[in-house]
Amino acid sequence: MKLDEPVIIVHGGAGNIPDNRDQPKFDGMLAAIRRAHAVYKNTSSIMDACQAAVECMEDDEAFNAGRGSVLNLKGEIEMEALIMEGENMKAGSITGVRNIAHPIALARKVMEHTPHVFLMGSSANEFATKMNFKYVSEEDLMTDAAKVALDNFINKGGAPTTTEIGQGGVGTVGAIGMDVNGHMISCTSTGGITGKMAGRVGDTPIPGAGGYCDNTVGTVSTTGHGDSIMRFCLAQRIMTNLDQDVEPDSAVQMECDKLSIRVGGSAGAIAINREGVIGIGFSSPKMGWAYLKGGIIHYGIKKGQHLTIEL
Repeated sequence: MKLDEPVIIVHGGAGNIPDNRDQPKFDGMLAAIRRAHAVYKNTSSIMDACQAAVECMEDDEAFNAGRGSVLNLKGEIEMEALIMEGENMKAGSITGVRNIAHPIALARKVMEHTPHVFLMGSSANEFATKMNFKYVSEEDLMTDAAKVALDNFINKGGAPTTTEIGQGGVGTVGAIGMDVNGHMISCTSTGGITGKMAGRVGDTPIPGAGGYCDNTVGTVSTTGHGDSIMRFCLAQRIMTNLDQDVEPDSAVQMECDKLSIRVGGSAGAIAINREGVIGIGFSSPKMGWAYLKGGIIHYGIKKGQHLTIEL
């Protein structure tokens, strides 16, 4: 499939996002789209472009990834990420990683420099050291919002069943893309769920749940309540719809709605089919999204909202 221009779409998390967090999310997603566009213009690499978009959001405390990641019950930050490419369907995943700024970059190293798909915990950090990643302190990654979210969670005696933004007003990030030659990529990164048990693994790093990519079908990145997404294999269900030529918006929305009915929780996702058509859907109250088309950035966060701004 040949396109006139690349297709890149990002999401900034799904959930019960407070209204006062809408603008910071818009700002962060617009910056990510602009970063991705600039990188693609310079490199013609859809992988570099999508990775750059995610790294931009990992640096932004408006999101639950990298800096801004939520805290587990011990008050620690444990991050995870997945990257997958659609030509050879290679993938790299990491979970339980600590003290690095860009988990998505480490996931790519797993994909490109190991015979494996998935590394975890201290072993993932050892691999990061081998790959010459610079370490950052937990204080550099931890925000006041994340601390407040954990305090609220503990004080209310909650269980980690809310969406991944918890009470912190942040959300998982993702970027998917298709270049002009039809090559696709999927990238997703998160800090998980506020109040999760130490060592908990979410949907984000699991192919078929947090994301998936196949040039012959499409590409997907999901967000929302990770344990529900894992149980439902959300990304793979959306991919099945795309393979059956279901219109992308419907392919995404129907599976997010089915997830909420069948297993509870809420979720959202972004998708691109093999024709380069974008799909956006969510069963949560909100999900931040943005994409570039014809020099115009399209974006929104509420149901039915569709804003535009020049690149």
